[in-house]
Amino acid sequence: MAMFAQAYQWINLKYLLEGLWVTVEVSVISIILSFLIGAVLGLTRYVKIKYLSAIVGFIVDIIRNLPLLLIIFFTYFGLPNVIGIRFNPLWATIIAMTVFESAMLAEIIRSGIVAVDTGQMEAARSNGLTYWQAMYHIILPQAIKKMIPPIVSQFISLVKDTSLATIIVLPELMYHAQVIYGQNTNYMIPMFVALAVLYFIVCYLLSLLSRYLDHRLSESPEEA
Repeated sequence: MAMFAQAYQWINLKYLLEGLWVTVEVSVISIILSFLIGAVLGLTRYVKIKYLSAIVGFIVDIIRNLPLLLIIFFTYFGLPNVIGIRFNPLWATIIAMTVFESAMLAEIIRSGIVAVDTGQMEAARSNGLTYWQAMYHIILPQAIKKMIPPIVSQFISLVKDTSLATIIVLPELMYHAQVIYGQNTNYMIPMFVALAVLYFIVCYLLSLLSRYLDHRLSESPEEA
C-alpha cells in the first residue's frame, strides 16, 4: 500500500489529469469532426450518386481495412513529405482519428439507413413528400435509433485508441503514465490501475449517455 500511496502523490495525479485532459480534448474534437464527415459520407453512399457514391465507398472500404496506427504514422511522418506541412502530435492524432472514424461511422450510418423498411420511403413519397423531406422527417429519425448503440461503441473505441498516439509522443494519458513509471518502475502497477480507472470512467460515461439517448428516443411522444 505504501507503493500506491507514493505513486499517487498529488504531483503524479496532477500530471495524469493533464494527460487525461489531452485525451478528452483529442476525443471530443475527433468525435465531432468524424460524426459530421461520416454522416456526409454515409448519406453519399446510400443515395447512390452516380460515380461519386462508388468512389466514396471505395475510399471508405480502404480506410476501414487499414490499421489506425498506420494512419497515425502516415499523418505524422508521411504527410509532411506529401504536402510539405508538418502537424504537431495533437493535430496529427486528431486528423488521423477523424479520417479513420469517419470511415467507420459512414458504414454505420449507411447501414442504419438501409435497416429502415423501404416501405417507409415509398409511403412518404406517396403522401407528397420529396425524397429529401422523406429522408429528413421519416427515414433518419428511425435510422438514428438503430445507429446510437454502434456509434457510441465506436466513440468508446476512439477514446481508448488515443493511447496509440503515444508512439508519436502525444502527451495524452498513457504517455504521462509511462513518464511517471519510467522514473520509478515501482509505480508501474499503480499507474496501470490508475489508467484502468480513468479510461473506465470516461468510457462508462459515454455508455450511460448511449443508454439515456436510446431510452429517450424509444419513448413515445406521449411518454416524453
